[in-house]
Amino acid sequence: MPVDPSPTVVMVRTPACHFCHEAEETLGALFRARTINLVVVDADSDDGRDLIARHRPALAPLVLLDGEFFSSGRLPKHKLARALGAARLTVARP
Repeated sequence: MPVDPSPTVVMVRTPACHFCHEAEETLGALFRARTINLVVVDADSDDGRDLIARHRPALAPLVLLDGEFFSSGRLPKHKLARALGAARLTVARP
């Protein structure tokens, strides 16, 4: 059976969080392009509470890359592009 080389991104989201919504759109596009494996976890679930207790994020969403803390709050798209080795990740400007 082939092993999937795509990195796994876990996003812990909270309700009514605009940073969560923005991150989910960006990460969802990467998932659909088969660039990453994406796991979205609700903060009020058992797994979400465990991850929040372990990583203590200052803001939502908490984002892990291959099990390691990557970011909290607004998703740093340029940092993500570098971490994924992507040549370019489109960054929307407000």
